[in-house]
Amino acid sequence: MYKIFFIRFLFFACVLLGTASEIYAQKYTISGYIRDAKTGEDLVGANILIKEIVYGAITNHYGFYSITLEKGEYSLIVSFIGYENYMEKISLDKDIKRNVAMAQKILITQEVTVTAEKADKNIKGQIGAIKMPVQTIKEIPQFLGEADVIKTIQLLPGISSACEGTSGFYVRGGSPDQNLILLDEAIVYNASHLFGFFSVFNADAVKDISLIKGGMPANYGGRISSVLDITMKEGNNREFEGNGSLGLISSHLTLQGPIKKDTSSFIITARRTYIDAIVKPFLPYFKKTKEYAGTGYHFYDINAKANYRFSDKDRVFISGYYGRDVFSFNSKTADFKVDIPWGNATASARWNHLFNEKLFMNATAVFSDYRFEFGAEQDEFEFILFSGIRDYNLKLDFYYHPTIRHNIKAGAIYIYHIFTPTSVTARIGETQLISSDIIEQLANDVAVYINDEFDVNEKLNISAGLRGTMFQQIGPFDRYIKNQFNMTIDTLHYKSWENVALYKHIEPRASIRYAMNRNTSLKASYAQNYQYVHLATISSASIPADIWVPSSDIVKPQFSTQYSLGYFQNFMKDMFETSVEVYYKDMKNQIEYKDGATPADNVGDNADNYFTFGKGTSYGVELFLKKQTGDITGWIGYTLSKTSRLFDEINYGIEYPAKYDRRHDLSMIVTYNYKENWTFSAVFIYATGNCTTLPIGRYLIDGRIVNEYGERNSFRMMPYHRLDLSVSYQNRERLANKKIKTSWNFSVYNVYNRANPYFIYFDNEGDILSGNMQTKAKLVSLFPILPSITLNIKFL
Repeated sequence: MYKIFFIRFLFFACVLLGTASEIYAQKYTISGYIRDAKTGEDLVGANILIKEIVYGAITNHYGFYSITLEKGEYSLIVSFIGYENYMEKISLDKDIKRNVAMAQKILITQEVTVTAEKADKNIKGQIGAIKMPVQTIKEIPQFLGEADVIKTIQLLPGISSACEGTSGFYVRGGSPDQNLILLDEAIVYNASHLFGFFSVFNADAVKDISLIKGGMPANYGGRISSVLDITMKEGNNREFEGNGSLGLISSHLTLQGPIKKDTSSFIITARRTYIDAIVKPFLPYFKKTKEYAGTGYHFYDINAKANYRFSDKDRVFISGYYGRDVFSFNSKTADFKVDIPWGNATASARWNHLFNEKLFMNATAVFSDYRFEFGAEQDEFEFILFSGIRDYNLKLDFYYHPTIRHNIKAGAIYIYHIFTPTSVTARIGETQLISSDIIEQLANDVAVYINDEFDVNEKLNISAGLRGTMFQQIGPFDRYIKNQFNMTIDTLHYKSWENVALYKHIEPRASIRYAMNRNTSLKASYAQNYQYVHLATISSASIPADIWVPSSDIVKPQFSTQYSLGYFQNFMKDMFETSVEVYYKDMKNQIEYKDGATPADNVGDNADNYFTFGKGTSYGVELFLKKQTGDITGWIGYTLSKTSRLFDEINYGIEYPAKYDRRHDLSMIVTYNYKENWTFSAVFIYATGNCTTLPIGRYLIDGRIVNEYGERNSFRMMPYHRLDLSVSYQNRERLANKKIKTSWNFSVYNVYNRANPYFIYFDNEGDILSGNMQTKAKLVSLFPILPSITLNIKFL
């Protein structure tokens, strides 16, 4: 108790003393919004520099900035990636509001695009924080023509994919559920389409991508590994425009424009795959594909957003996402039918209010829903399985800029969770075989936070924060008490809103940056995080059937402590960025299914009765080299790491490699801009093979083959590596009376046709009774060389 009080006292004392030292001089504030001159969209992360003191600020998620200075004459310089610099002389003898409309560069080549960005961002940015330009995502080689946000961030050091073709990602040894994924502040619980081969984020709808892989500030929480914060575009409030693309398996369409010019705008994007519609008519005519007749799969998603600016002090936003994957099988001859739909739905309503030049507020209401369904019918038999999670969320954030050296964030968040681990019904005709009501688990999730980013002087920056959390599982709820044979011996009944389990914690966060000189800095961070929601999975990749469960009287909150240290240096007038980061992460209360348990065991029971709990560690070093100017740009990222788990009830209590442990992970990306129209790019990936558990012996017992397995994850598959190539052509000449503009993208996935391992299975050859049976391990790979072509069209 005294320790917590001391931490709080020390933090607030630093904030108050740091602020008090500057408030007595006569000061005035310049504030406003930075926007795109053509579309009116707010620019997130624009750089505002005061030339005389070589100091400034960046815009927040809504394009707002605030700088407080002593009375005097100053030069204001605004810069942003891909835009002309804005410069203005300011006579600061009173508070000034200055909105800036930034003009785009006429020719956006790679060199212009990158040099417009703040040159020293590598030196002055937060440790572990990365901004990923959307244009970069569209330029690198694409899997089957789909520009993919998550596949691109997997190319950064410290971040890896689950396995071939998947969109799940692992950050510094954490599992997929330990990543906080936000879309316009709404939590996305399943970020993949096509069983993990594509992410749910349509690049045409995305404006800003921020990733924090270590030392997250106090305004983020609820997960213990990382934050992926994605902001949707607002829509052009000056003129109507649209764009679309035609690819081999999917097409996109985006429409945007003003509702009321310079005041209100909208954007809507839609995407759908159609490979099922193309292939289905031809399946009956090919002998080898007849077994697939009746099979159908497609996914679709829609993003929509609208906003209205009442004044520079008040603005409202409404945004939403809806996406579904639909797998179906219908055999008319066997009278058998299967439908498996799953997907996310989110909605956000936000209100921005500017109290004064220094205080900005954002109030948010969020709805988030993820659900998975499995339905099967044969003759008169019907089987339905359902699971999911739904959130109702209220959030209040304040941004306070008391001086040029302080940026204070504070706020509160409340989430009402509704978990549905697994519910099943089954019947034959009118006879009900299984009648399982939808069993829900309810929870309150509350957090308050404060964070101050404080420049002590020109060299030293400190960001410190506290996050207080409270999580409560509430009734109605039935707890089934088990004996040592896993038989129910008693039931505890909890009434509506009755307390089932309650947890309260304080999470300190801190990071520090010391600039050794203009081109070199040292950075460090420390963070404690608690996670109260958990994903129970039996797969190495996040699949739709995995279930979300809350912390309870059995499931304790996951807890991690992460330390990171980094050395950052730029060379040759900021042409090259380099960094070396080391980290150590300790994770407690990790969750796994007990040996032999599956999600099907949850039916009519508490899901957490089938879990076991342990701990984990991850540590490593990350190397990064980036060339950010010139016709040839790109980066090299390398990670050397080790991730392990220790469970008393798994692997005989012996520590074992985590299923996502990667000792070596290398990514190389090169982009070459040739003249004004052509862009060539290449990606090479090398990674240590995934861990898996294989049999070490097979025995014949009572006429049955029984496998003896080795230690958990004791076998590594072959290393993973591949090369992807891409060529983009931008047609600078507009068609149809200058209303249509086109571009082409040609890409080849897995150029040298590497058979990368997906999984291993065992096949028996010969007769077991004669003693001549041989067992052979066989490797399954997914993707050979895959070329693709995409036509992009933009119309005004």
